[in-house]
Amino acid sequence: MKLGFLLGYSGKRIQIPIDLIKQAESMGFDSVWTAEAYGNDAVTAASWILAQTEKIKVGTAIMQMPARTPAMTAMTAMSLHQLSGGRFIVGLGASGPQVVEGWHGVPYGKPVTRTKEYIQIMRKIMAREGPVEFDGKVYQLPNKGEGTTGLGKPLKSILEACNDIPIYTASITPAGLRCAGEVADGVFPVWMNPDQFPVLGDSIEEGFAAAGGGKGLKDFDIAPFVTVAANDDLDAAFDSLRPWLALYIGGMGAKGKNFYNDYAQRLGYGDVAHDIQELYLAGKKAEAEALVPNKLLDEVALVGSHDRIRERLGAWKAAGKRGEVGSMLLGVGDPAIMELFAKEML
Repeated sequence: MKLGFLLGYSGKRIQIPIDLIKQAESMGFDSVWTAEAYGNDAVTAASWILAQTEKIKVGTAIMQMPARTPAMTAMTAMSLHQLSGGRFIVGLGASGPQVVEGWHGVPYGKPVTRTKEYIQIMRKIMAREGPVEFDGKVYQLPNKGEGTTGLGKPLKSILEACNDIPIYTASITPAGLRCAGEVADGVFPVWMNPDQFPVLGDSIEEGFAAAGGGKGLKDFDIAPFVTVAANDDLDAAFDSLRPWLALYIGGMGAKGKNFYNDYAQRLGYGDVAHDIQELYLAGKKAEAEALVPNKLLDEVALVGSHDRIRERLGAWKAAGKRGEVGSMLLGVGDPAIMELFAKEML
């Protein structure tokens, strides 16, 4: 199993822990991942890291698809691939309607359709087999719609072909997971219970079947985000994570339109997920946080003392041996904890 770690996105000032990244590189970590919301962008940070490292791969978790055309993302990926010696990983996501429509000013549309078309166009560009033409529901190349001049023509990338840049997508919905299995090289679940693979895997396998060609887990990286709360005080460790899951289950989206709430239900927490959302949307965040079960936190994160974390790693190791988890992308910034993982997993 490979190890990566998540940087997340910055606050008011961009802070990139390059010394920590170099330390992870020396420990054998496979990857580090940047992010974006509506502050810093993921690509600039990725470029900065690639320029100051030698071996570690750098991915985007995620680049917001509605913020960039597929051609722009392909140009970025091909450029960074060349400049870094093949160490860049494309991580794509639909983001959410609040950011897409409120910040980028474009329609949210149908995220699964967008993802399929986006990756198909990127692969055409990177293959460089000829001028790219595409007639989809979201994207048309050349575009001949309202407001165009009619002068657009199919083009072929100036850069040399590059067919081996990995493309991952972020998803937890059944449709999104099917899409990932069909058109991507990997998927980031925002969290995962390693003992409940079918919650994700059944849909991914349907995507493999749609892709054909014998595609399977051997060709695909399931790379969940795994939050780590290391603390000898177990209650304090659990409490530190409650706001995180309460926000996702209760506050990420409107009632009936919260993919994370739906995901918690599929993991077996339907009643409590409903109650957390009711409280959160009513402005009772503290009460919502208090309802987040320790059991759920223990299933999807690594919590407690170093010894307890080592013990809990057993489930992840087993999932790795079954091919159900290819990479663990850790939410951790403590060098001692990173060293623990390197010793246990690498």
